Amino acid sequence: MEDDAPVIYGLEFQIHIIDFDDENNIISKNVLLHQVGEIWHISASPADRGVLATCYNRTADSKVLTCAAVWRMPAELEPGGHESPEDAASPAHALELLCHLDHAARGSTACVVWEPAGPGGRVVSLADNHVLLWDLQESGSRAALASSASLEGKGQLKFTTGRWSPHHNCTQVATANDTAVRGWDTRTMSQIYCIENAHGQLVRDLDFNPNKQYYLASCGDDCRVKFWDTRNVSEPVKTLEEHSHWVWSVRYNHSHDQLVLTGSSDSRVVLSNMVSISSEPFGHLADDDDLSDQEERRPEEKSQEPPQDSVIATYEEHEDSVYAVDWSSADPWLFASLSYDGRLVINRVPRALKYHILL
Repeated sequence: MEDDAPVIYGLEFQIHIIDFDDENNIISKNVLLHQVGEIWHISASPADRGVLATCYNRTADSKVLTCAAVWRMPAELEPGGHESPEDAASPAHALELLCHLDHAARGSTACVVWEPAGPGGRVVSLADNHVLLWDLQESGSRAALASSASLEGKGQLKFTTGRWSPHHNCTQVATANDTAVRGWDTRTMSQIYCIENAHGQLVRDLDFNPNKQYYLASCGDDCRVKFWDTRNVSEPVKTLEEHSHWVWSVRYNHSHDQLVLTGSSDSRVVLSNMVSISSEPFGHLADDDDLSDQEERRPEEKSQEPPQDSVIATYEEHEDSVYAVDWSSADPWLFASLSYDGRLVINRVPRALKYHILL
């Protein structure tokens, strides 16, 4: 969000780039045509703001496959470009195809995840029961399959989602299939941990704590959000039960990891304060300056116990299932949510909490 960090989301055969001018509270939109098929997943390169990957439906031999490709948007639409809000009414722009991430023998692609650090030359795609590691070469115009791994065994062996860890020198990827969450070492493509029954039903989304290298959040169709320490996966370290239907999306705040967003088919977005398992468990959420002279505590009364986890706010602006939530990469207090009916809502962390965290 803001000029250097737009919201990008897909709508059938289009990609919408939403710029939010926070100072003037103005939203502008540009449209990119994605003519190859209906979009099911979209992810932006963290290294090149003009590059993104999509997973989309394609029909071949009377079968519907979900394929993946890497694209570059027009230079004038890249964050930092000079397209004005008035230009947004102009005809839709075309995407430049850089390369495909398809492997005919590996099935339909569920998602593409980018390496979170480095030059942006590596991506992982999850196709049916395969983890595929790609090297993007020649400025992304060519993709070479570097290595792969496969799920074996009984039951539902199709991946639903994945997340690349920003820790451990970016050598670990987490995946979800059915009710299980697994960790993979990208150097050997071997499994390093497995949470067999992470959720009672399908796991929908994953996210790594940006500041604590072993902490992973998951959410699923059992209406729960769970937080894991991947060194000991026998039990979650915390569980949230604030939603009444499937939880589609969970995201840690990039700067303040006690702030966690979740979106659900109950049409709600929940902002939680998970301070007890954050990188600053004692926090700064109790500010003595807020106390009057009469209320000021004596030194012996000041507790050293960490603040309690709590729900900060529940947002109910959506009228349909909330499929995605995410934080702005430009402003840590700004976040967006997207629902099935195409409604995009931008919100801010409550001002009082922001200052409590900062002070």
